[in-house]
Amino acid sequence: MENKLETLTNLFEGKEIRSIWDSEKEDYYFSVVDVIAALTGSLNPRNYWNMLKTRLTNEGSELYTNCVQLKMKSNKDGKNYLTDTLDTEGVFRLIESVPSSNAEHLNYG
Repeated sequence: MENKLETLTNLFEGKEIRSIWDSEKEDYYFSVVDVIAALTGSLNPRNYWNMLKTRLTNEGSELYTNCVQLKMKSNKDGKNYLTDTLDTEGVFRLIESVPSSNAEHLNYG
């Protein structure tokens, strides 16, 4: 687990990725839209995620099914909204699904 979190920290260094710690599962949940923004540099990561969800569902991937909606504070207005999140393992699957030069040299340890 430590190795995976270190890998994520290195990948997202300098990027704001909202996350929530689940003490019961002892794992973090990360905002999918924030991860996509960091990986792609997309100006509209929410639209990118919507298109990716459709593609993954059509391919039979269970990644979207593993998403959990949690309330997270919006960067725009500071209010809490339900946000698609993935645990650490799910984020690694997401990274593998998004073409990105930022993720090409990762060691998933």
